[in-house]
Amino acid sequence: MAQPRRLKFLLVDPRIDRVTRTCDQPGCHAEALHRAPRSRDELDVYYWFCLDHVRAYNAQWDFFDGMSQGEIEDFRREDVTGHRPTWPMGLASQIRKLWNGHDLDEMLDLFGHANPGAGATDIGPPLAAEERDALAVMNLSRAASRADVKARFKELVKRHHPDLNGGDKTAEGRLVLIIEAYRVLLRTRPA
Repeated sequence: MAQPRRLKFLLVDPRIDRVTRTCDQPGCHAEALHRAPRSRDELDVYYWFCLDHVRAYNAQWDFFDGMSQGEIEDFRREDVTGHRPTWPMGLASQIRKLWNGHDLDEMLDLFGHANPGAGATDIGPPLAAEERDALAVMNLSRAASRADVKARFKELVKRHHPDLNGGDKTAEGRLVLIIEAYRVLLRTRPA
């Protein structure tokens, strides 16, 4: 009967007629049935260990070893979405969903009295995306005061209220956007 032949990390045993792995722990010749990742950067490349050595390896292995507290927090935050890119689910995504396929001028003219250049010539610090989107929904310039926001809100609510539009779902969707934009602008506009 032929002796078992060792090829790399595999042991071929003709008596069993199958290929078995040997433990990656130096000096151990037990069958390796358990895998463990080599590093956090290569989670799909493994060491193969017997039960005793995989327990020892897992007891000492720390995925976050060498990472700062900030890096660990960033990793945990990104892990919520499986480390895939995400997009905001706020006002901007609702606008895009409602007006998919329409051009920007048509969207700005949604509430009448189009002012396509609103805010283009205003000088000031850059606005947050949420505030920019809210101004676009209400068709206001970035210089609009709190009183301007309130007046525009009253006008738009009267025009797009679903009861005045026969229960139209589109009007209802527009009203939701208007209300959310109003709330954003009340938070960001000085009193």
